[in-house]
Amino acid sequence: MIFSLHARLYTINNNKYFQAFTVVVIILAALSIGANTFDLSDGVSTLIYWLDQFILLFFFIEIVIKFFSYQNKINFFKSGWNIFDAAIVIGSLLPAAGQGILIARLLRVFRVLRLVSAVPQLKLLINALLKAIPKMGYIAVLMFIIFYIYAVMGSLIFSGINDVLWGDVSISMLTLFRVATFEDWTDVMYETMEVHPMSWLYYLTFIFLTAFVFLNMMIGVVIETMTTEHALINQDKEAAMPILTPEHEPRQIFATHKQVELLQKELYEIKEILRKEKN
Repeated sequence: MIFSLHARLYTINNNKYFQAFTVVVIILAALSIGANTFDLSDGVSTLIYWLDQFILLFFFIEIVIKFFSYQNKINFFKSGWNIFDAAIVIGSLLPAAGQGILIARLLRVFRVLRLVSAVPQLKLLINALLKAIPKMGYIAVLMFIIFYIYAVMGSLIFSGINDVLWGDVSISMLTLFRVATFEDWTDVMYETMEVHPMSWLYYLTFIFLTAFVFLNMMIGVVIETMTTEHALINQDKEAAMPILTPEHEPRQIFATHKQVELLQKELYEIKEILRKEKN
């Protein structure tokens, strides 16, 4: 009985139509949140309220189905996306009062992020970004060092020209951030060039390092991580598919130790269920 229920919930959770409907509901949730920012009539507000209640009910049912579709319930919590979805749904179910009303509204906004966990390609992008963060951190540290060196130089050389932009190291770093984002950076450069005609070298070298070199390094790290993630997914798909020779003769497929252990565990559980039914 329990095994049959688990199999049915697993089938529902992995059904492409159910997953597509989940995406549609998440989009409706995003639209309803945006609609509440407008001045609406009482009738439309009531409609949106009941739509929000339906969305919340569906999210609760969907997370319950996903939880019980796991044969080993501990595996549900091994996925960060499952914990993320469950936290949003459970947080939305909590009663709101006083300051809790603001928190409840913020949780409704975060429901839109469930679209990421519902679409596999978006999950791939986020996973790649998270795995790229450690490498990007080293680039960020190097970028901070460059910012600091140039900020000290700018404060020492240009503080007498414009104390508002180059008064100390912290203000100089904000000014350099403005230059790196190309926000009217030429006005800053021309101001210092009136006193120091060769100061354009200071700005061009800084822009070359930050806007071109470090930015491209960041992009390269993300692309490399995404390529690795795609390769791993394709490798998993190929491992799950039967391998045939050009003559369509089956070749021997070797299972991993983890796959063998999982298969043995499932066979043991099936034997236990059959033994209990006989008794």
